Amino acid sequence: MRVLGLDIGEKRIGVAVSDPSCTIASPLRVLDAAPVLGDGAPIVRLVDEYEVELVVIGLPCSLDGSEGPQAARVRAAGTRLASFLSVPVVYHDERLSSAEASRVMGAAGLSDREKRGSLDMVAAAVFLQSYLDANRGVGTDAGNAETAGD
Repeated sequence: MRVLGLDIGEKRIGVAVSDPSCTIASPLRVLDAAPVLGDGAPIVRLVDEYEVELVVIGLPCSLDGSEGPQAARVRAAGTRLASFLSVPVVYHDERLSSAEASRVMGAAGLSDREKRGSLDMVAAAVFLQSYLDANRGVGTDAGNAETAGD
């Protein structure tokens, strides 16, 4: 089983994928948001290509755990994507994933300019890894995760 992680932004969507044992999350690519949210085809192709059984969407919560307008926008995008997919779609808290991705990339010696093209997919890998760690051994029902459309 593989899991796909999506960090949905207004312009770009960072994509990460797990290994088949759902142990390690790896950055995959960054996609333009418009075509993904238009007809879902780029994500449908990735789900098929990597034989994904679950899609995890990062939910941008506030530090106190509350959801604001950005989370509502991501939930709407998640519901739309779920309508194109034949696999379950769930949400996972992604707060601070971009900051952690930037820190990791900086520690690897990348400049801000070099980070720009990859930050979204690294952030997707950060929260996907958090999801995998929290749900180890739970299976595709995603434990207590909330599904799109809930």
